[in-house]
Amino acid sequence: MTDHQTARRLAALDQVLILTHRRPDGDTIGCASALCLALRQLGKTAWVLPNEDAHGLFTPYLEGVLAPAGFLPQHVVAVDVASLGMLPDSAGAYKDRIDLVIDHHGSNEGYGRETCVDPSCAACGELLYRIFQAMAISFTPEIAMLLYMAIATDTGCFVYSNTTPETHRIAAALMAVGFDAQWVNRRHFRVKSLKRMQLEGRLVQEMELAQGGTLAFAYVTLALIADLQATEEDLEDISSFIGQVEGVDNAVTIRQLSPQECKISLRTDGKTLNASAVCALHGGGGHPAAAGCTIWGTPAQAKAAMLAAIEQVQHG
Repeated sequence: MTDHQTARRLAALDQVLILTHRRPDGDTIGCASALCLALRQLGKTAWVLPNEDAHGLFTPYLEGVLAPAGFLPQHVVAVDVASLGMLPDSAGAYKDRIDLVIDHHGSNEGYGRETCVDPSCAACGELLYRIFQAMAISFTPEIAMLLYMAIATDTGCFVYSNTTPETHRIAAALMAVGFDAQWVNRRHFRVKSLKRMQLEGRLVQEMELAQGGTLAFAYVTLALIADLQATEEDLEDISSFIGQVEGVDNAVTIRQLSPQECKISLRTDGKTLNASAVCALHGGGGHPAAAGCTIWGTPAQAKAAMLAAIEQVQHG
């Protein structure tokens, strides 16, 4: 669907429940809350489904939009969710009745009745900005802040390779509405808990390099989390940290979820290695420069599996 088709479809909905993805990031949270407020601006009843994985970093963006117990939606919309498998457990009852999917992942599985996907957007927040324009939504400071946060977090504060001139133009237009952008940027990109800084130090100490130092593997094990008593907020976007090491073009972060389950986050330069193609070999997906998957096994087994997948994509 085009932006205008999606705008017309949204305008026709009411009693809407909005879904985010599991282990939510700023893009899915910002888009869900912004869409909720935009629909309310049109006189619709709209709520965001509570996500059991959402932690304190995102609490301010969800105030007043979380669905109350007993809300019975007529329509369901998913934002920034590439597949049904990415939905949180709380969304289980709605997996077979998603009316509309709005997303920017090229790997989107097209699971909704209708889909609006644009992989050229650095963040789903970019796409939603255009859709809101087509809907003639008034960009209030709150809506502008939510979309800005969505875009800023998915571009690493505008340093990732997915950032385009259009990304900056949209961010500038949102800032011009008038909200505290410094508060958003400081909250997400400057302030770190002591545990987070200790975690980063341990990851560097225990990091393993391959391919002449251009490929890095970092391990967030159950033992490490327990040792530091790290929270989900401490772990937010930890996968982007390893890529900051000089000489590293591609970085694999292996997060141990259970003794035999590992969540993989792959960050690449987006040019010499397609992250989405690598993770697709293990049932995952994402973007050319950022993708993820789940591998069943120990962290050591996950490393071996990812190294094999990377070499397969590199050499065919």
